[in-house]
Amino acid sequence: MMKKSDSQLQHDVMAELEWEPAVDHADIGVAVTDGVVTLSGYVKNFTEKLAAEKAVRRVAGVRAIAEEINVRLASDSKMADHEIAKRIVDIIAWTISIPADTVKVKVEHGWVTLSGTVDWFFQSNEARKAASRVSGVVGVTNLINVNQLPARADVKDRIVSAFKRQADLDAAAVTVTTDGGTVKLSGKVHAWNERCIAERAAWSAPGVTKVEDHLTVQS
Repeated sequence: MMKKSDSQLQHDVMAELEWEPAVDHADIGVAVTDGVVTLSGYVKNFTEKLAAEKAVRRVAGVRAIAEEINVRLASDSKMADHEIAKRIVDIIAWTISIPADTVKVKVEHGWVTLSGTVDWFFQSNEARKAASRVSGVVGVTNLINVNQLPARADVKDRIVSAFKRQADLDAAAVTVTTDGGTVKLSGKVHAWNERCIAERAAWSAPGVTKVEDHLTVQS
């Protein structure tokens, strides 16, 4: 794959942001230095901020992202911290995959801190996504712990099999090692989205409490 120049990569990132319907790209700035993309400017909510970052990760040639986007709330949509907290608690309570009373919510000046303990990583991730969807949230710190369940002996084989099922991932290029509930990924992938696919597959394996991603993106 031919290495893109910074100007070409900047053009591709801006085009992807413009293409993404969940992002209003008008107030987002894009700068690129040696394949590292810096996003700046403003968006209307935290969900849009996450969508912008996800869109950039899809672009081939992106080595890393420096995310400096701020959330600028419209004056008529600003909510008090206690209102934000109640909305988040209600949404988490309605989320069947998250056991009741396992997640605690704290809100300070629109910034949400989640804590507590769950059995699976996807439950922690669902709580984070629930918090990010609430109007008035400017950021989320996820401190939810994941219980260390007994890891299956075949966890490595299950992860490798999951890699092979992914059409966009070259499974042979990824090396998987396990140590208890910790999974370490190493090797090279062709694009940022392949790295995300590998991480997601590793987190989905039973007994995994930590994923160390040492994958590099080929330029």
